[in-house]
Amino acid sequence: MTPMRNTSTYFSRLTFSILLMVAAATSAHAQGKLFALVKDSIPLFRGFSVSIDIAGPMAKAMSDHGEYEAALRINLHDQYFPIVELGYGEADHNDEVTQLSYSTKAPYFRIGCDLNLLKNKHAPNRIYGGIRYAFTSYKVDMSRPTIEDPIWGTPTSFEITGESCNQHWAELVFGIDAKIFGPLHLGWNVRYKRRLSHKDCSAGNTWYIPGYGKYGDTRLGANFNVIIDI
Repeated sequence: MTPMRNTSTYFSRLTFSILLMVAAATSAHAQGKLFALVKDSIPLFRGFSVSIDIAGPMAKAMSDHGEYEAALRINLHDQYFPIVELGYGEADHNDEVTQLSYSTKAPYFRIGCDLNLLKNKHAPNRIYGGIRYAFTSYKVDMSRPTIEDPIWGTPTSFEITGESCNQHWAELVFGIDAKIFGPLHLGWNVRYKRRLSHKDCSAGNTWYIPGYGKYGDTRLGANFNVIIDI
């Protein structure tokens, strides 16, 4: 066999091998795309969940303020979770130093969306980040018993009844949901709250705002939720 014929045979075999590898790679890529398509071909609407927070009632049982809160969350493709949170906050506070009494109770709401941060978004457990807009309109009662003015010696008192206040604020949320069994999940989240606008009472900053917490321009909060997927 001549060297030319040997060379021709070698290149023919090499070309055939390369064509086989390209065909195999193309087939694997196509199968991969098909697998990804099948894996991700899940309906956009994946149901919804309802939840209640148990941290707020525990805080109310152990202190002079707290919230009762429930939420409805829609599942879109296991990745986006529009959510509405409704609650009722109340406080009944007596300051031993100033002798001021403060009370309020009112509903509040938050609306926003969470994003599943896990790479496998269809996993039963979730790590998420989200954002909320929140609002409450509430009335304040403040009073102080009659005391003697230290300068003039005359009795003085202070009282505000049913004065209207409101507040708008935003929240950044980070949380974890863990599946326990069946539709039952337990989850917790932390919240960074930032006041946007507000109307306080004539006496100044209110001691407690339903849904927001004790007065402050910024604050951290947390929830512990019992969640049922439906």
